[in-house]
Amino acid sequence: MDNEILLNERVEVVVAFGRGFQACRPVKFRRASGREVVITKIGLGYPHEQGSRTVHIFDVTDGQADYRLGFDSKSLAWRLTREADREG
Repeated sequence: MDNEILLNERVEVVVAFGRGFQACRPVKFRRASGREVVITKIGLGYPHEQGSRTVHIFDVTDGQADYRLGFDSKSLAWRLTREADREG
């Protein structure tokens, strides 16, 4: 992610549940400002251990900007941790 802004913003996320590799995938999220972001593509998704917690990381885009979402499986909270404008 170029031109990235580091954040720690709690967000509301709509997810779809399925089978296989992406059993849970974010579809859209609402920022604290009320702005809704519809996800058009999911890049990398992986679990990340933070002490006794597992945070599931999703790199996503809406076609205008790239975002990193994290789902804390202990607190069941979603956070927007990074945002970057897309170049090109």
